[in-house]
Amino acid sequence: MAHFIPCHKVDDASNIVKLFFQEVVRLYGIPKTIVSDRDVKFLSHFWKTLWARLGTKLLFSTTCHPQTDGQTEVVNRSLGAMLRAILKGNKKSWDDYLPHVEFAYNRVVHKTTKMSPFEIVYCFNPFTPLYLLPLPDIASFIHKEGTSRTEFVKNLHERVRNHIQSQTEKYTKYNNKGRKEVVFNEGNWVWLHLRKDQFPSKRKSKLSPRGDGPFQVLKRINNNAYVLDLPSEYGVSPSFNISDLSLFTGLADQEEDSLDLRTNPLQEGGDDGGGPWAKGPTTRAMAKRIQEEWAHAQEKPIVLFSWALTQEQVD
Repeated sequence: MAHFIPCHKVDDASNIVKLFFQEVVRLYGIPKTIVSDRDVKFLSHFWKTLWARLGTKLLFSTTCHPQTDGQTEVVNRSLGAMLRAILKGNKKSWDDYLPHVEFAYNRVVHKTTKMSPFEIVYCFNPFTPLYLLPLPDIASFIHKEGTSRTEFVKNLHERVRNHIQSQTEKYTKYNNKGRKEVVFNEGNWVWLHLRKDQFPSKRKSKLSPRGDGPFQVLKRINNNAYVLDLPSEYGVSPSFNISDLSLFTGLADQEEDSLDLRTNPLQEGGDDGGGPWAKGPTTRAMAKRIQEEWAHAQEKPIVLFSWALTQEQVD
């Protein structure tokens, strides 16, 4: 069931809680979990403390990854399409049409479940104005009491569950073509992809690096979300989806210790094969490291020419 509740942008967490209790809790009771984005209203101390006292677990979506709550995103997209079709330019009265749009959305049969939300929750579809023309067939809405009613509800929910599962498997098979599963462990080092909408200050130019790091994985929420050791100067949540991460394939610690850090290609016997930064993309962190190593190499003398004297020249 979908419920469309009008509110103002300036409403704080207390007003949102009041609307939630008036429109949702009074119909379905206290929820076990609430999935939401990382809006300031849902991250406030009042919101977290209230639901912690009521025993409700809060689940927040990953930053810039709306697929975490894809069902809500699909409902919002459908709501926008329905309002645009009804309003036709009269945008100031959109809240007056919300009850009609909500009834129409919950009355229509969905592709995934093969049933309407009304039929799933209440086991029948409500009447519409079209039913006023012919007399409705009331016999199809009458069910026996007791065991027959219970079996009907169980079979209905089982059928809906099978429809959802088959549709999910179909979408999973289609979207996972050619996709390789990657799992990071705590302590691994990864590169971070800098999305333009998530890091606008670091992607002002087309020539700016599109990645940064490496950063260490502090916690694995699940196989799709990880918490990184991200500096506070970035100003974003440290949890990222796996699509924004790639494994750091730099040199191991024992290999770095065994390198000759002279790394001056002009010095005799110098290592001109690159330094510890030879692997991986050049990011801000790696550029700073290259600059430090180059400054360290400049402190040593450079040998441009050398002579070897024979025994006759010595005599």
